[in-house]
Amino acid sequence: MEIIVGKTAGFCYGVKRAVDGAKQELKKYNEIYCLGELIHNKQAIEELRKKGIKFINKIEDSKGTTIIRSHGEPKETYQKAERLGITLKDYTCPNVSKIHKIVEQYKNDGFYICLCGTPNHPENIGTINHAGENSTIIEKEDEIPEAIKKIKESKINKVILVSQTTYDNEKFLKIQQILKENLSQEIEFNVKNTICKATQNRQKETEKIAKEVDYMIIIGGKNSSNTKKLYEIANKKGKVIWIETSEELNIEELSKYNKIGIMAGASTPNTSIENVVNLLKNVKY
Repeated sequence: MEIIVGKTAGFCYGVKRAVDGAKQELKKYNEIYCLGELIHNKQAIEELRKKGIKFINKIEDSKGTTIIRSHGEPKETYQKAERLGITLKDYTCPNVSKIHKIVEQYKNDGFYICLCGTPNHPENIGTINHAGENSTIIEKEDEIPEAIKKIKESKINKVILVSQTTYDNEKFLKIQQILKENLSQEIEFNVKNTICKATQNRQKETEKIAKEVDYMIIIGGKNSSNTKKLYEIANKKGKVIWIETSEELNIEELSKYNKIGIMAGASTPNTSIENVVNLLKNVKY
């Protein structure tokens, strides 16, 4: 059996920075909290929990130094923390922080902001908060008419389109084109493709590998947006399975294939990838 592992599989820079940072903070404090899941991976979260990090859902639940996860937070979180005297250790991904600055700038310049992404994703909750009230999230193409309606109602004649860092690049370009074709010609339309390079590269490599193999394995948390995109891309090209751990794989099923590809989401630890590779190496025909 030939096994192809994506070169871009596993932790991206932002996730690695957050995980490494959290482990360093653990060495400094007897008690430390993390607001929400640091990254979207159950195995990584459980490891950090065992090491001593206490995960909370609201900043008000903190009783000490608190980590801000890679997805970022709304401005109110920082304001509440200051009022409560809580020290924050901010590990927001630099690419997410960059989007916050972009939408703040365009908001101040009088633009209506459209954000491509999943509405309830923590990254987008923070970004839309920075964008202000004249903004909307577009996840799918069929939501564009409603977005255009909101833009008209706002009476704003300048629009900027940005994206969640882990959004599907192909979908972003399609939404960009539809908006361009359907917005009034009187509206100034600007675009900032804020999908991070690591995400774009990972998506391109997933598509490439999926074309070359008989079967594709996508590894990552079921609550991971970027992993879901990889699965969707691979699913268009052929047979694929989305797993969190190697235990979910069926060895008898895998023995049917000569060439298997592996790709992993940005929050997937190397150990999860290695476990899958080791299992495949022991598959007998």
